[in-house]
Amino acid sequence: MEQDLILPLPVLFILRSLTVAGHQAYIVGGAVRDVLVSHRLPGPTSGERTPSEPSGVIDFDFTTDATPDQIMALFPESFYENEFGTVSLTHRQALAQLGRDTAENAEQQQPAHHRSRPASDRIIDLARAGKVHRSLQRSANQADDDATASGPGQNHPNYQITTFRSESSYHDHRRPSQVSWGSSLSEDLARRDFTINAMALAISPDQLEHQINRTDWRSAAERLAIPAEAVQLIDPFGGQADIQQGTIKTVGDPHQRFQEDALRMLRAVRLSAQLNMGIDEQTFDAICRHRDLIGHVSWERIGDEFMKMLATNFAAEAIELLDETGLLAKLIPELLETKGVEQGGHHTTDVWRHSLDSLRECPSPDAVVRLATLFHDISKPQTQQFQKNTITFYNHEVVGARIAKSIAKRLRLSKKDQDRVFTLVRYHMFHYQPENTDGAIRRFMRKVNLDNLDDILDLREADRLGSGAKRTSWRLEEMKQRMIAQLHQPLEVTDLAINGHDLIRELGLKPGPEIGTILDHLFEVVLEQPEKNTRDQLLSAARQRQQ
Repeated sequence: MEQDLILPLPVLFILRSLTVAGHQAYIVGGAVRDVLVSHRLPGPTSGERTPSEPSGVIDFDFTTDATPDQIMALFPESFYENEFGTVSLTHRQALAQLGRDTAENAEQQQPAHHRSRPASDRIIDLARAGKVHRSLQRSANQADDDATASGPGQNHPNYQITTFRSESSYHDHRRPSQVSWGSSLSEDLARRDFTINAMALAISPDQLEHQINRTDWRSAAERLAIPAEAVQLIDPFGGQADIQQGTIKTVGDPHQRFQEDALRMLRAVRLSAQLNMGIDEQTFDAICRHRDLIGHVSWERIGDEFMKMLATNFAAEAIELLDETGLLAKLIPELLETKGVEQGGHHTTDVWRHSLDSLRECPSPDAVVRLATLFHDISKPQTQQFQKNTITFYNHEVVGARIAKSIAKRLRLSKKDQDRVFTLVRYHMFHYQPENTDGAIRRFMRKVNLDNLDDILDLREADRLGSGAKRTSWRLEEMKQRMIAQLHQPLEVTDLAINGHDLIRELGLKPGPEIGTILDHLFEVVLEQPEKNTRDQLLSAARQRQQ
């Protein structure tokens, strides 16, 4: 390594634990790749070395000659991830165990009469207690991520430790028919997909011991700099050179790699967009040749890769690559129907090009918003009409919302995200005039849903910029300010000054659908006249409605 390497404390703890137990242990996968990619990017021009760390790394992967049972014996809080020899450990679990090990070591080094109480007592309790809030918060974040296919990343990385592997033939173009434990790192790296992912980092055992012993493990955010001379890069397939050249290339024969696992074709496109790198010519040709194999991959896997593409800085370029390789026709043929569809008016490009330009301009990093942006005009081929010298697309937002939701369902997005896509496409054609009443503004906010307001404004901005409009719009800015002014007004039925229990108690009504009907009526009144949102006025209006 040419630069010092910055790593989270648990990474060093995991490596140290494995090596002390007599096992080989290496960092592999995306973390290694991202360290080297960060070196490729423009940086300081001075001669000083700048510590480097993986940018945006969510997970750290390790490979070792230890078997899963041996790994789990070293890390009791870990869990078996799958049948392929992967054991997982969360950031919290790693820190908790590091705390216990540190406490036990300190205990053993003290004279007997100075030792504290047994390990089940205060030291361990404090080690756990300090992580309780973070653990609960992480669980809540995980639940949110599980409910939404494109939720934000974790605050801390997870760690996956996999035994050296060797694989037999692939019978379904997705998974190996048989996995056996390998005997060497080189054998393990040879089975990987791309050269940029087939590298490993080894850290000097002495350096691991030194860093662990001098560090306060209680700092969950602790990140340590490892001197470059203590880090060894293992790169048998030229991954570092390919990173420097900006090239995605398979390990070995690309035809064999894609026949083994067809998902790798999508991963090549995603990595190209994620890292702003080109695809090697032979690799590209192999994708084109084997694109039909994508039908063997589950839609859950396809959807996951597709949404990751949309979350990159080069999402539009990823869609173009999918088109050039023929993969897009296999996944979202509806999008290809927009090619050559004229729009007229202020548009100077067809619907296909406008959709890509809008995606490129989308200010939101949220993959779901970007998906809605890509699909916002997807029904224009079906709704296009020529009237005199004008081209119209009446109700294209209504038809398009249904098409967009069906594709989101195909990609196995969560129900929540399917509904978000539907709402954003359905209402992206909103209009604003200064004479719009505050009531009209509130109705729009309720219709779109407060959670979607920022998203639909981002989609509108992308739509405008994708049409060649100016970046600023006084109408849009004025509408934003008017919506902000309405945020303190009643915007949900739950904002009413009364509820169903009040209606039952004061009007003598029985529980049932009628209660909801009355509350909806009262909310319509309050939307137009928020000053009537008082208990007395709402009960009076409810009584009048019942007469």
